[in-house]
Amino acid sequence: MRMAELSERSGVAVPTIKFYLREQLLASGERTSPNQAAYDESHVDRLRLVRALLDVGGLSVTAVRAVLAAIDNTELPLDWAFGIAQQALPAVLPDEDDAASARAIDDLIAERGWRIDPNNPGRATAARVLSRYESLGLGHLRQTAGEYLRAAEIVAAADLDSVIASPDRSTQVETVVVGTVLGDSLFAGLRRIAQEQRSHTLFDPTGSECEEAQ
Repeated sequence: MRMAELSERSGVAVPTIKFYLREQLLASGERTSPNQAAYDESHVDRLRLVRALLDVGGLSVTAVRAVLAAIDNTELPLDWAFGIAQQALPAVLPDEDDAASARAIDDLIAERGWRIDPNNPGRATAARVLSRYESLGLGHLRQTAGEYLRAAEIVAAADLDSVIASPDRSTQVETVVVGTVLGDSLFAGLRRIAQEQRSHTLFDPTGSECEEAQ
């Protein structure tokens, strides 16, 4: 297919496709003439993936390039793929002001007997959140961290189950990377849905729990 058809099939504008080609987010098509190239279904699939990583995952172009390289590397160990995906996600840097909160996170991790790299980006992110709770005078929200960690363990198990269920290694790596990047957005969306349901249960005057509390 020509670029115009590739644009129509993928929903990505031609100028954007050309940008992705320049940024090496999309492989070049097969050259058919000095000014023409042919593209196939793999280009359509890659364009949809790039758009998902950029628009839903919120990654930068540089991060998307690293993620795509991980997907295309058939020799990459799965745990390395997880690491690349996690490092690609927006994260905060460790800060001395968050040291106490980082120790609190480490204590929760130790209580569960987990083996976690001190440089795991989630550690600094979680510590920063706890510190912000404190600075806003909402230190009691720190008590939710343990429950969040238990919920995260359930989600992580689902993530890994989906990897194991993938039919081949290539799909496993893509599942690891894409699931890690887009899974944060999925969980955030589902959490908002669950919050509404829980709020109806607790605060709706017609709800049974609210009536019992009265």
